[in-house]
Amino acid sequence: MKRFIRDMKKFWNYTLYSAKSQLKAEVANSYLNWVWWILEPFCFMLIYALIFGFLFPRKQEYFNIFIFLGLAYWDFFNRCVKSSVRMVKRNKPVVAKVYLPKYTLIISDMMVNGFKMLICLGIVVVMLLVYRVPLTWKIVFILPITLVMILFTFGCCCILLHLGVFIDDMANVINIVLRFVFYLTGIFYNIEASFEEPYRSLLLYGNPLARFITDARRCVIFGEMPAFGALGIWVLISVVLCVLGVRTIYRNENTYVKVI
Repeated sequence: MKRFIRDMKKFWNYTLYSAKSQLKAEVANSYLNWVWWILEPFCFMLIYALIFGFLFPRKQEYFNIFIFLGLAYWDFFNRCVKSSVRMVKRNKPVVAKVYLPKYTLIISDMMVNGFKMLICLGIVVVMLLVYRVPLTWKIVFILPITLVMILFTFGCCCILLHLGVFIDDMANVINIVLRFVFYLTGIFYNIEASFEEPYRSLLLYGNPLARFITDARRCVIFGEMPAFGALGIWVLISVVLCVLGVRTIYRNENTYVKVI
């Protein structure tokens, strides 16, 4: 833990600079520039709203906000996890020449995707005002829910970074797994209303993304309390994943250069 904190302080400026550079590089040759960060998730929301709101109508209150909030969380997790598998190999020029804790590459990437998620959450706030959604003080619980999701994502990414160095097919496996999990996460349907027990509990307690997204919708859209018991369990699991991931990287990071 001490080494982790020491290295974070030492390499913080590099991590921050790397994240800023990546954001600038993404829009450097684009006519719409940073507008794509808003336009892309908004277009996906419109597609899902068209398909599941009109072609296959569902009786879900504030359906557009419901979808957009789910997409904001899912896109963050999905992009971070996919990127982490090839993180070391993609940054071979840096990794081979300069020492830095490999998890700083993950943190830099999470900053980039976290910035995009904040833009999406900002759009959610605008949509709440436009649709005149009754807001309650329980909306503040979106903060701890988001922090738990970030912690869980970091733990998963650390472990996948390690596995991705040694298993070439890991990226293909993760793509398949994420596609499967996507349809079980309730992005465009309400898990609590669509399933009966025990399937409802199986999805909400067995799929952390479904738990985070459902609880975020509870506090933001419906003015309800999140499931603190389930969130507490995922906090513990996330901490364990982070500790295991960081320790695994520290023990094996000298081997990564030889493998790639």
